[in-house]
Amino acid sequence: MSRGRAVEDPIGLEVSTTGRVLQRAFDDQLMAAGGSVPMWLVVTALKRSDHAMQRDLAASIGIEGATLTHHLNRMERAGLVERRRDPVNRRNQTVALTADGEALFARLLTAVVAFDRRLRDGLTDDELGVLRGLLGRLRDNASTTA
Repeated sequence: MSRGRAVEDPIGLEVSTTGRVLQRAFDDQLMAAGGSVPMWLVVTALKRSDHAMQRDLAASIGIEGATLTHHLNRMERAGLVERRRDPVNRRNQTVALTADGEALFARLLTAVVAFDRRLRDGLTDDELGVLRGLLGRLRDNASTTA
């Protein structure tokens, strides 16, 4: 390394720091709309399938069943989702959005779209394509074993 040149942070630290800033801003946007990231993940997964088995919902969101149960308990108490036992196999539960859950989805969708617009501000479609490609390569590089 030459003298006088500033030491650059490792790219992983730059990406990690950026990710934390984006996550906090996204969390704030969802909280202002009355939700959270876990709520957003649940309502979008349910919107895609109208209703779902609880175990399938956990798998589609990528969280453990116990963690999903915790979120669903809170959402059910708030009147956002309802769970019903499967009549064929009583150990299984289906989950569906209530009318209040549908309203939450609409509010959160508005917040997510606004946040996405904010992030895209000043970026061209070509730049977004390059960014997606670079982020994908970073994910691939991080997942390979050295």
